[in-house]
Amino acid sequence: MMLALTVFQGRAGDHNDRGFGGAAAVGAEWQHRLGLSATTVGTPEPPLSTDWRTELTAAAPTLEAMSQRYEDIYTAGQTPVTALTRCAVALATLPVMARFHQDALVVWFDAHGDINTPESSSTAFLGGLALSGPMGLWDSGLGSGIALANVVLGGARDLDPFERHLIDEGVVRHVPVGPGLLDDLDAAVGDRPVYFHLDCDVLEPGLVPTDYRVPNGLSLGELRGVASRLAENAVVGVEVAEFEGTWAKSGDPGDAGPLLDALAPLVEG
Repeated sequence: MMLALTVFQGRAGDHNDRGFGGAAAVGAEWQHRLGLSATTVGTPEPPLSTDWRTELTAAAPTLEAMSQRYEDIYTAGQTPVTALTRCAVALATLPVMARFHQDALVVWFDAHGDINTPESSSTAFLGGLALSGPMGLWDSGLGSGIALANVVLGGARDLDPFERHLIDEGVVRHVPVGPGLLDDLDAAVGDRPVYFHLDCDVLEPGLVPTDYRVPNGLSLGELRGVASRLAENAVVGVEVAEFEGTWAKSGDPGDAGPLLDALAPLVEG
């Protein structure tokens, strides 16, 4: 597997500026572990912390550059390993992945569903629309192509009514946190190719610095188990989002090492 490392540093619906340092830290740690040089897309800008439409307009040039980066990676026969600031960057990455790997499952581990639409969202937060755009539930201008049947949510526990409805009706599969996690994941993914998206807030609060803290999350050991199971399949990409560079209260730097230890089976095998 030929890997291509990318670090995203542009706007993507940020509430604060800590995601820039977080993505840089994850990218630097991966550079060290994998012996790869990273390509950086975008430049940090002050967060707007506003509605999805304004955020998307501001982020569009850099998101389009990210789409092109993925186009180049897949055209070269490589596999992306990507450090994202925020989940909303998946609006750019997933549609490109879907064009090259139409049969791949998107395995999306996140405390939230991120499958709201502009009409269903009560917050108008761009990050809450990050997966639904690639699924074709609304038009982001960046493409779609992810069939609803090709999405597996993992660890989602802070869900809005529209998201809960899609899960309850079986439109979107969900693997909850709990003792049956790996068995449920095994049943959901089978032997299909997988693209893994990790929002760090799927983890138990306090393990890594994140914007959101949602109780009853995964341990790092459980995340390692998820990574090990997915690594049994063809892995067509890995992206990590929402790791913040510093802890919000103390300002102390976050350590990406334990997180990437847990994810090692996906990229270091």
